[in-house]
Amino acid sequence: MDETEVFGWKITKFIKNTNYDFVRKQILSVCGEDNVDDALNLISNWENYNSTPLLELNKLSKKLNLNNIFYKDESKRFHLKSFKALGGAYAVEKVTKGNKSVTVATATAGNHGRSVSWGAQRLGLNCKIFISEFVSDARAEVMRNLGADVIRIKGNYEASLKECINQSQKYGWQIIQDVAWEGYEEVPKLTMAGYSVMIKEISDQTDQYITHVFLQAGVGGMASGSIAGIAKYFKRIPKIIIVEPESADCVLKSVEAGVMKKIDIKKESIMGGMSCGEVSLVPWRILKNSVNNCISISDENIAKTVAMLEKKHLSDEKIIGGECATPGVISLIAACEDEYIKKDLELDKNSNVLLMGCEGDADQDLYKKLLNEGAKQLI
Repeated sequence: MDETEVFGWKITKFIKNTNYDFVRKQILSVCGEDNVDDALNLISNWENYNSTPLLELNKLSKKLNLNNIFYKDESKRFHLKSFKALGGAYAVEKVTKGNKSVTVATATAGNHGRSVSWGAQRLGLNCKIFISEFVSDARAEVMRNLGADVIRIKGNYEASLKECINQSQKYGWQIIQDVAWEGYEEVPKLTMAGYSVMIKEISDQTDQYITHVFLQAGVGGMASGSIAGIAKYFKRIPKIIIVEPESADCVLKSVEAGVMKKIDIKKESIMGGMSCGEVSLVPWRILKNSVNNCISISDENIAKTVAMLEKKHLSDEKIIGGECATPGVISLIAACEDEYIKKDLELDKNSNVLLMGCEGDADQDLYKKLLNEGAKQLI
């Protein structure tokens, strides 16, 4: 990487949470501290369980003049290439309790459904997966290969979720959803507890105190699960920054208003797993007070970031990061190029930043397309 290079990357919107108040006990009570403990115990005993790598983006930290930039590489999570393996599969096991007669169902943009499919396959259960018209054939095929019956619905993610609920009620299927609504909270709590395992691993992987954490948000499950992990396992509380697509910034809008806000998505983001119009009920109870700042970004630099990770522009290691693994990198670079935001976030030579590389090439066709497109931009 050229040390004189200026990226010229921009943040679409940056806000501060005026209701910030990080209370460990309150955060852990939302998803249940017992669930957090149990998730670690159960998941760490699964066959082929290993902590995913905590990599150092040493070239980028030098360029941005930060102490360390850590990248949690979830492309190595079991063989599912995503952090979601920790949530859906854990919830399947807890809810079904080994009852082989249970059929599980979920709506998904891809990675959560893959986890539920895998969890069902592990336990010998029937599985129904509902996807929208925007979910790629490649993602659908992966879930079919895990034994799931994949049902494509006309419309967006919300339409697929509605149909999942309707058919599950009709046929008596058990919904394993990472989205909470009134009367449906236990499974999302279990899913979030599964995600907290990432933070336990990180706490064991470095003796550096993390000062900043950038967390991607769709409906808020990974972000709130990670925050529960921070409340449980980190001795010092870092600044927590939420990152979203500019076209689906439901957490940002909700934090800004102090109440849950629904977004009418006019254009789907390339970051399909984050293209969500409404924050989930249970995650919101954590996010509304525990987040310091929210950032939204465009899709403009996704392909370039995919290529920069793969071509070793950011670190000494080749990193396979999918479209939803890029927002932390993009927003950190853009924040450091904006003097006001950099100062407000207190990003400096003492900062140890954590980024969540939440997926690898989970959608191989899209990954190849983005990599080729981004590689041309690097020339």
